[in-house]
Amino acid sequence: MNNFSIYFQLGFRHIASWGAIDHILFVAALCMRYQFSDWKRLLILITAFTIGHTITLGLCVLDIINFSKHWIEFLIPVTIAVTAFSNLFVKKFSFNSKFPLIYWFTLFFGFIHGLGFSNDLKSIIGNNGLLVKLFAANLGIEAAQICFVIVILIVGFICTNLIKLNKREYVLFVSGAIFGTALYMAVSRYSF
Repeated sequence: MNNFSIYFQLGFRHIASWGAIDHILFVAALCMRYQFSDWKRLLILITAFTIGHTITLGLCVLDIINFSKHWIEFLIPVTIAVTAFSNLFVKKFSFNSKFPLIYWFTLFFGFIHGLGFSNDLKSIIGNNGLLVKLFAANLGIEAAQICFVIVILIVGFICTNLIKLNKREYVLFVSGAIFGTALYMAVSRYSF
């Protein structure tokens, strides 16, 4: 198996595992307010997250920046809580402008999440073929995120169109559950 495939799978598994519950909760909080017709903008939103993730991952692996693992492990659930909390104020479930503020928040939160994965990746990546390995790992992350977005959209469609739950109540309930979980994670990780 070549390096590209190995690191693609590593990136994919980084997201598609129970160990990545914080990442899954973030993607769910980020995307649950949207529907299938928003797929192009959702792809841009998820890609903004991956770009932020990629930048800090590369900077950390190259030892250009370094942050305390304790701070990052605390800040990751904070980003989830902020994203879930922002859903409580959404009245119109669509993108309001060409580049809404959520894109910039998502890019910034991608920076924080990338710092979390950097510690794991740094220990195994090495310096040979660094760019290919980073590209492959982040492509794997993007692919896994897109899979989760599709699942989130399907669940939302089933709940709001087939079961006939009110869209706002559905978003409020799930966002509240994600917010509570993220708050618990942040408090339990606060040990510095």
